[in-house]
Amino acid sequence: MKKDINIPQTNYPAYLSLPDNKEKLSSIIIIHEIWGLNDHIKDVADRFANQGYATVAVDLFSDENLGKIDQSILLEMQDPNKKDEAQKKMRLALTPMNSPEFSERMRKKLKEAYEYILNQDFSNGKVGVIGFCFGGTYSYQLAIDEPNLAFSVPFYGHAPKDLNELKKINCPVLAFYGEEDTQLAEEAPKIKEIMDNNNKEFEYVIYPNTGHAFFNDTNKNMYRKESAEDAWKRVLEFLKNKA
Repeated sequence: MKKDINIPQTNYPAYLSLPDNKEKLSSIIIIHEIWGLNDHIKDVADRFANQGYATVAVDLFSDENLGKIDQSILLEMQDPNKKDEAQKKMRLALTPMNSPEFSERMRKKLKEAYEYILNQDFSNGKVGVIGFCFGGTYSYQLAIDEPNLAFSVPFYGHAPKDLNELKKINCPVLAFYGEEDTQLAEEAPKIKEIMDNNNKEFEYVIYPNTGHAFFNDTNKNMYRKESAEDAWKRVLEFLKNKA
């Protein structure tokens, strides 16, 4: 079953994708990139549903006053004649995301999505999160905020600025990065050290010759087929053991 839904309380939209079976299921919250809930993220949700998981892809930007954000900006940034102007447009569009109030709204919406799933007939009580870019960052955040989260899989997401916040995580975490996404890749060993020192389960993978957004097969400039396929296999194995 595939359908558009609304998460109660804040009443924001999401996309629900369920396997055909009627069993109680482990569930996954899918958090989108900065491009929002688009067809690519819905396709990712469907892929996980095809593997037997209930998936809810949230639309966290639906009622936010953000500038126009789409992948056309990326194409402009790769054009030397348009790069400077494109960077200005990107910064302007993303400015509202830098406020503490924005972060609080995102965290509230994710908490609502978690509680919504727990109370559905399809839920077996295990709910985890998988997110990409912006969604990867908030996959870390939900793991910090929700002590009963079953698992977290951040794809090229930022950990919190205060890495000590990671000590609050109770669930296993599997993180993915591209080697050329240098800031995030260099942060991964620091995260690992803190998690290990606090007996937290954390594994990360850094793919060589790979940059940001490598899993997005609709982004021809960033997609890396070999890295994406390996990450997919690793995620499914991880879920088999943790979900």
